[in-house]
Amino acid sequence: MSGLLKFAFVIDWLNDRLGKLATWTVLLAALISAGNAFVRYGIDWSSNGLLEIQWYLFAWMVMVGAPFVLKANEHVRVDLFYGKLKKNGPVYVDLFGLVCFLMPVMGFLAWLSFPYFWNTFVSGEVSSNAGGLIRWPATLAMPLGFAMLWLQGLAEVIKRVAFLRGEYAMDMHYEKPLQ
Repeated sequence: MSGLLKFAFVIDWLNDRLGKLATWTVLLAALISAGNAFVRYGIDWSSNGLLEIQWYLFAWMVMVGAPFVLKANEHVRVDLFYGKLKKNGPVYVDLFGLVCFLMPVMGFLAWLSFPYFWNTFVSGEVSSNAGGLIRWPATLAMPLGFAMLWLQGLAEVIKRVAFLRGEYAMDMHYEKPLQ
């Protein structure tokens, strides 16, 4: 199990780095958005490329940031009974959700999105908007994000199984969302 835990920690480390990249995309998108508004209304100039780069950054923000959110255990849950479970109950619910839902869906979406990315990359597809950008950097976010979310799901499964076996200490603290 220690080899699998090392693998899980490598995935954690990769997704920490991608999470930092995602945080920078938030800042870049905000700066580009503010700059775009300034040049549009301040000097009456606009560019479709400036609008599209914001969309591209948003795609990277969401798709590449999602695995970090799972790693940090801050993802959305349907909390009908999760917060009421004691001892190992939440771990079993997490395992069920990871194995039965997250991993199959993320694997399928990665598999579906890779050909789309590859087609835009090989063809050099460009936005149909005047002054638009090449599309492949935005479409790359999909298979990369789905694949890294699948790998983070696998890492979470490994850590939870190790926890149940007494080989890994997990923080089991859970705060029910305020509503």
